[in-house]
Amino acid sequence: MCELYSKQDTLELRRKHIGPSCKVFFAADPIKIVRAQRQYMFDERGEQYLDCINNVAHVGHCHPEVVKAAVKQMELLNTNSRFLHDNIVEYARRLVATLPEKLSVCYFTNSGSEANDLALRLARQFRGHQDVITLDHAYHGHLSSLIEISPYKFRKGKDVKKAFVHVAPTPDTYRGKYREDHADPASAYADEVKEIIKEAHNNGRKIAAFIAESMQSCGGQIIPPAGYFQKVAEYVHRAGGVFIADEVQVGFGRVGKHFWSFQMHGEDFVPDIVTMGKPMGNGHPMACVVTTKEIAEAFSSSGMEYFNTYGGNPVSSAVGLAVLNIIENEDLQGNAIRVGDYLTELLNKQKAKHTLIGEIRGIGLFIGIDLVKDRQKRTPATEEAQHIIYKMKEKRVLLSADGPHRNVLKIKPPMCFTEEDAKFMVDQLDEILTVLEEGIGAQSESVISENAPCRAKMPKEAHSRKWLDDSTLDPRENLSQKRNGLCTDKHSLLSKRLKT
Repeated sequence: MCELYSKQDTLELRRKHIGPSCKVFFAADPIKIVRAQRQYMFDERGEQYLDCINNVAHVGHCHPEVVKAAVKQMELLNTNSRFLHDNIVEYARRLVATLPEKLSVCYFTNSGSEANDLALRLARQFRGHQDVITLDHAYHGHLSSLIEISPYKFRKGKDVKKAFVHVAPTPDTYRGKYREDHADPASAYADEVKEIIKEAHNNGRKIAAFIAESMQSCGGQIIPPAGYFQKVAEYVHRAGGVFIADEVQVGFGRVGKHFWSFQMHGEDFVPDIVTMGKPMGNGHPMACVVTTKEIAEAFSSSGMEYFNTYGGNPVSSAVGLAVLNIIENEDLQGNAIRVGDYLTELLNKQKAKHTLIGEIRGIGLFIGIDLVKDRQKRTPATEEAQHIIYKMKEKRVLLSADGPHRNVLKIKPPMCFTEEDAKFMVDQLDEILTVLEEGIGAQSESVISENAPCRAKMPKEAHSRKWLDDSTLDPRENLSQKRNGLCTDKHSLLSKRLKT
């Protein structure tokens, strides 16, 4: 494979010309990827990595049918979407066939961020309301309008939440306000939204929309309890608002049993607006908003024309059609069920073996491993998660961690992921957890042998932190901490760079 630059030169050029906020995976020791195929990625030395996190390459990296469709259409025509062309209408027809009947009108964009921004415009135009209810730790895109409703991006002590933004508790039954032992967590979390609406109305405000990922990814692979969305939709509709389901990360059959993740909540729940992106084009920039005729007509009645120069262009639509064909022809939904169930079974066996694993949660090929220092207290094992990610990389397995505490290992691989891949990934994880827990145990034993005053000065967490391999840290960040005399989590800064 021919490279333009050595890895070091590439790094130096990136530091010089790419914005410093644009972080790379594994910042302390980034990988230079030069090619990929199916569920594997390869670096400049030809080393193969198992990709467990790339939900963008939905049907597999560089799938030949996707490549063929793009090249064939590119050779023929690619142009402004305002010209009449068959591809966009054929794709729209195929796409809405996968959705409930009332979701029948499409607006094509180039990214999930564009799609969510447009969804907010549709919602606000519908009844003339402005306020938005979002979930804590949610992330919906990088545009200014979306950063405002993405608590995941709020900077502590610096960002002032806008008056039109209302944050509801994440419906997390493991670490949230209402847990699995609650009699009815779905109703309890939904009632929080009900109270937000009531307070907003008391303050003279009106709700335009409630927006949520059908399964919260950046929030830590959270699966809402059954019945939650139905109750929230009822309260929001009663307030004159609409329900926006963000499927940018979790759509297109990833849950296996359904094409869309919101469908696992039952046939009696249908969002008013659905946004999608990432997997839609298998890496090609393609996204969409699908809504009802009623909402679309209200948007049109504003008198403002909407167009997106390249959204739904002939090449993008050809790529999108190829992706839909592959999902069906290769039974990738069935694969998500089979491999996802197998992987979950393997991980639950690891949970029984390793005390660092607090919970395994997920559906299909969307799984989270919640790591804890203490199962009873459910203390997030943030440092350990970052350590594991780097050790897995050494074993040629790519994982990332997320959630409010950066302690949840995220598994959302290409949909062609196999049972053999699942077994290999879990075997590597098992080895790393075994060594890690043995090391932490050894440190704990050393604490017991120390005298009482010393034990009081160094808590158990400090010993486990001391044991963790410093090679997983960015030396510049570590140096900065020493210079400032900070005793914060060594991995906290690094973990911010490991997001997808």
